[in-house]
Amino acid sequence: MTSRPMNILVLNPGGNSLKIDVIACGPNQHYAFEASKFLSVSIEGIGKQPKLSRLEGKKHVHSQSIEAENYGRATESFLSWYEQPGDGLPKLAQIDRIAVRVVHGGREFDAPALIEQNVEKKIIAFEALAPLHNKSSVEVLAPLRQRLPNIPIYGVFDTAFHRTIPEHASRYALPPDLADRHQILRYGFHGISHRYLLERYAHLVEKMATACNIVSLHLESGCSVTAVREGKSIDNTMGLTPLEGLMMGTRSGDIDPSLIPLLMRKEGMHVDEVMTLLNKKSGLLGVSGESLDTRVLMEHYDSNSRAKLAMDMFSYRVRKAVGAQLAVLGSADAVVFGGGIGENTTSVREYVCEGLRFSGLEIDAEANRSLIDIEGRLSTDTSKIAVWVIPTEEALQIAHECCLA
Repeated sequence: MTSRPMNILVLNPGGNSLKIDVIACGPNQHYAFEASKFLSVSIEGIGKQPKLSRLEGKKHVHSQSIEAENYGRATESFLSWYEQPGDGLPKLAQIDRIAVRVVHGGREFDAPALIEQNVEKKIIAFEALAPLHNKSSVEVLAPLRQRLPNIPIYGVFDTAFHRTIPEHASRYALPPDLADRHQILRYGFHGISHRYLLERYAHLVEKMATACNIVSLHLESGCSVTAVREGKSIDNTMGLTPLEGLMMGTRSGDIDPSLIPLLMRKEGMHVDEVMTLLNKKSGLLGVSGESLDTRVLMEHYDSNSRAKLAMDMFSYRVRKAVGAQLAVLGSADAVVFGGGIGENTTSVREYVCEGLRFSGLEIDAEANRSLIDIEGRLSTDTSKIAVWVIPTEEALQIAHECCLA
């Protein structure tokens, strides 16, 4: 890191949205949460009815319609909007580096990488394993290079944190030569968020990250649970792609593989249609038929049987996954909730924690009710395993890792 603050433009492409932040990393910064955020913007509805919203925390303070038929055009629109005078923000010419979140880096990347031609080709090659994300990460590159030709662009990979998952946990029960030929492994995802949760938790309890054994939960539209031993990921509920694991906002999570040919035969569906169903039309949205937002579903929990079923299924599967990761660790210092659902849906936290009483974990009911979208300890003073809620800050983590590259 330089001897002065570095201004980082962070782009985080999602399923149909693009989050953009401008962040300053200090010269003596050791952790992501020490950075300063100048600006947060969310572009929603890309390809449909796109809207740019400026955020303060999670509150929308300004919104406007923009042109954004794809991620490249969304990036162009943001850059034009950003160049308008006012606000005292760093000018584009004062940006030192650009960081782009890339979901799938396979086994190629264990740290941020400068996106030159060879790296871009590898990112494109992994599109097949992360079709909802890697493509959009590539789409933002051309307008960035055109408008900011002299600023280096780094890819920060969600899979990098999980490179430490041991072989017995990362392998599928397939013939090894077949798996190796097609790079079929359980890669794990949401590593940027899980690393942030780990390092923030370690700071709060005044321990080195390498001395921490935790189960971290990233619960948003995409969801995953990670077992961290001595500061290293040793398992994650996601696998070859971000579809494996927990029930999510629109993703099914774990299914019997035989379901795919069954739907193809019985419903006359093409394999791409089945994959679209599993990725975009299942999960909380598919089961409830109403919403993927747990806050909305909880409002109708007692009056809508499908909303109730969706929430019961979701909470059950999270509880089961946390229990499994505790078994993987053998013992744990803490369970850490992060991501929008983990930060604001108290019923999910209560259900998960009540099922873990056998381990000596005790949740403080009043703390659980009051700690919504804020950081704090959820467990009682006598709990053998601590429980924390920590609002995850992926943009700060992405900027921090980019500065260290």
